[in-house]
Amino acid sequence: MFKKIMNKKLLKNQKGLTLIELLAVIVILAIVAAIAIPAIGNIISNSKDKAILSDAAGVLAGAKIAIADGACGDASQATVTCDLTVLKDVYDGDNLITGDQVVYTKSDKKYTITFNELTKIKNISKFTVGTSFIPSTTTTTITDKDLNKAMGNK
Repeated sequence: MFKKIMNKKLLKNQKGLTLIELLAVIVILAIVAAIAIPAIGNIISNSKDKAILSDAAGVLAGAKIAIADGACGDASQATVTCDLTVLKDVYDGDNLITGDQVVYTKSDKKYTITFNELTKIKNISKFTVGTSFIPSTTTTTITDKDLNKAMGNK
């Protein structure tokens, strides 16, 4: 009997969430979602752009080795061009297409990479390097120095 009385008292003292409390929680969650979803979208977009630049850096690194080994032609020439066939041997990525190449200019010791994936960069303002590299749907060429700057390796 005593147990029944205690159970009734416990039931009277128990309280749940009111409708207003529940609505407040839902509003707070909606505000957090409205802030977080665009931020996550920007992070994903920037990651994809950085991946494209990283792939270009990988192609360039492989081409530098190929040029040093003489696989791209005579290194004593004024310019040495590593074309697609050599790049496929030194870079293991599957995103190389016709027209991709690396050119080394001996006089100014500059590597220039033509990489068609560069046209897929979406965050133009973040990856623009002065006036020498401005990502767009038609920009496929970048120098090694500009590539390092775009990747944040000033």
